[in-house]
Amino acid sequence: MTEESPDIDAPAALAGSAPPVDASADLPLLRIEGVGKKFGAFRAVDRLSLDIREGEFFALLGPSGCGKTTLLRMLAGFETPDEGRILLGGRDIAPMPPHQRPVNMMFQNYALFPHLSVRDNIAFGLRRAGMARAAIDIRVAEMVALVKLDGLEKRKPDQLSGGQKQRVALARALARRPQVLLLDEPLAALDKKLRESTQLELMALQRRLGMTFIIVTHDQEEAMTMANRIGVMDAGRLEQVATPRNLYEAPHSRWVAEFIGDVNLFDGEIASRDPHRLIVSTRDGGTIVVAEPRQPVGKTAVSIAIRPEKVKLSRRGPALDAIDSHAINRLEGVVTDVSYLGGLTVYQVKLDSGAMVRSSMANTVRIDIDAYSAGQRVVVWFTPDDCVVLEQ
Repeated sequence: MTEESPDIDAPAALAGSAPPVDASADLPLLRIEGVGKKFGAFRAVDRLSLDIREGEFFALLGPSGCGKTTLLRMLAGFETPDEGRILLGGRDIAPMPPHQRPVNMMFQNYALFPHLSVRDNIAFGLRRAGMARAAIDIRVAEMVALVKLDGLEKRKPDQLSGGQKQRVALARALARRPQVLLLDEPLAALDKKLRESTQLELMALQRRLGMTFIIVTHDQEEAMTMANRIGVMDAGRLEQVATPRNLYEAPHSRWVAEFIGDVNLFDGEIASRDPHRLIVSTRDGGTIVVAEPRQPVGKTAVSIAIRPEKVKLSRRGPALDAIDSHAINRLEGVVTDVSYLGGLTVYQVKLDSGAMVRSSMANTVRIDIDAYSAGQRVVVWFTPDDCVVLEQ
């Protein structure tokens, strides 16, 4: 835990609402410029550049070994970049030791002192910084109230639940009022229901404080739920930075489309262009009509990505009275697997071409008399607007 960071006084940090994130701000709070880090011959972070705005909840998302934790540790000062700069408020903090940075980090294992009470764990960094006892008492009381630990101040960590330990670690990290709070997989040790409720609490807390949070996670749902923007990393590089919606609906690459959520992919070549549409000849789906991409496609070889919730099933095909029949992509196949998940049912369909397609359909009635069963023949359909064109 970086407990010796400067005591940044944040007026209104503990009261009132955070101002909305200013997307047009000229200067970001945190600017990472061409940062690289190697461990022997392995390049963990590869000349990465990124801007993070003040008051933003930002997520670094990626598979194990992609470099996201190494990047977080460089922001905290526990690793030194081999190249590049890390600018916080315009000041290069890359050469600065951890205890001098206005940054705090909350670790996955919480790193609480087992022999200290809740109160003393929270106060630890404040004492190390030489804060007056009366001021410490006030600050600790603020933190206890902030994370809802009232009445637990005298307990030791082994007398707390996992969720309570997480709150103590969060209070300790916030007690110094850092400009940036770094969270390294902070919810990984919690069970599903507690993790979901804690996600909402962290979001509300971040908005209330108006502080910049940067969270590292490999959990896509967690990142999509909590973050204003997400940076998807792979092999030490940023593959895409976008809002959760844009990341899901408009991935920049096949890799991002496959990594974020479930997706159906058809590989093919652009055969022709109609007004506002592309005609793509695919191996597994025949001819597919797609809406003209927002960004120009420079290659003939493309992949068509369709999310499962965009894929509809029917026994005879879609009703065409209100739909342009030429704008419907129709494929036929047989249902092979059915997974009932409560709010939705996921169907696996084997097309006549042999390819597998995944369809996710909402359960909108209590007993779905229109549900499909394994072995049933169906028509799979989707519109051109449901398709995203990705260069191979």
